[in-house]
Parts: sequence; C-alpha cells; structure tokens
Amino acid sequence: MVPGGIGSDVLLFQKRFHQGLVDGSVTLTFRAWATPRVKVGGRYRVHPIGVVQVDDVRPVRLGDVTEADALAAGFTSLAEMWAYVQPVVAKKLSAQTPLFRVALHHGGDGDRVEGALDDRLTADDVATLRVKLASLDARADEPWTFEVLRLIAKRPRVAASQLAKRLGRPTLPFKVDVRKLKRLGLTQSFEVGYELSPKGRAFLSLAKRRVKARATSRKARPRAGGK
Repeated sequence: MVPGGIGSDVLLFQKRFHQGLVDGSVTLTFRAWATPRVKVGGRYRVHPIGVVQVDDVRPVRLGDVTEADALAAGFTSLAEMWAYVQPVVAKKLSAQTPLFRVALHHGGDGDRVEGALDDRLTADDVATLRVKLASLDARADEPWTFEVLRLIAKRPRVAASQLAKRLGRPTLPFKVDVRKLKRLGLTQSFEVGYELSPKGRAFLSLAKRRVKARATSRKARPRAGGK
C-alpha cells in the first residue's frame, strides 16, 4: 500500500517490499485508489527489481482484508497493515474504507524484447526462430541453443553459475549466450536466474512437436523393397 502508487507503467513499492516481490512471498498489494489504475495482465515497472505482472484486481473493503491477506502483502500482521494504511487514506479508517486488492507476481527484469510475451507462434515464426538459432550455433564450436533453452525450462530461476556448471561452461560466456536468446525474445532474466518467456515456452513446445512428428513419419514410411 503506497500513496498514489503508479505512473503510466510504473507501480511504486517501498524498498521493504522488494525482496518479497522477487522471491514470491509478496503476492498482494492493497491500494487506496478512486478507480483501478492497473489492469489484469498488465506489466508494471518496479524500480530497481524489474516488473510485476497483475493477475487480478478487485474492489474490497478494509474490513474484508484477512490476516493472511496482510501477510501476503508483506506485512507482519493485519494490525500493521491498518497502521500503514492510515496516513495513505488521510482520514479515519473503518471496516468500510474502500481499497483495491491487486494480486500480482514478479515478471522478470523488465528488459523485454518486442513480442516476448506473445505465445501465438505460427509455423513461419517457428521456422524463422530455428534459422536464427542455427546461425548462433554455427558461430560456436558446437551447438548450444536448444541445450540452454531446455536447461532454463527445467531449472527456472536457478543461478547462472549453477546452470553454467551443469553444462561444464564458464559463467560469463554462458550469460552472454543467454542474452543472445533474450534478444530473440525467448528468455527473461530475474534477480537470480532465468525463465523462458511465453514466446520461448511456445517455441520450445512447438519445436519438440515437430521433431516428434518427423520421427513418427520416418517410422511410418515403408522400407525400400517392402510390401
């Protein structure tokens, strides 16, 4: 809960809430707005931790907020939340004091590439990405792009040093390679580790299906000389 709390694409939080937003322990915020200033699915910058994505927005009364809600908003108790709300509302609190309950989650570092959130990929989109990945692989001593994508998919938000170690690679060159994938809109960075972007998850899923389809097709073909 913060006064005002938002610009065109910025959602303000005091520093005390930052770590909870990043590690996932803070999943709610309550705002004293006259009208909603965020929308479901919207991504809003929270300096310096990146962006948060809004999952739900609904009007509530202060009296509806539970102890569990207060904890999920980063307070130690419901009483602490009431004390925090008081100077924001600037009038006497009651159970009827109107608020907006905003459910959200940390959405990465915010340095996203155009289209990284779009998971509606066409066959042409997949083919174009495969060509670009093949080009990256061709510049290296050995192919690495799909291996890194699969590793990030299996181990989201794991420190880059640990991911690099699993591949037997130095950390810095590994980070450079992940940034190359990020420029294609396939990954996103967090304070610790990475995740596949919605585009990256869709691409990897579709790429796997194509590989399986080709393998099935080869098995189904009659062998030369067969009946």
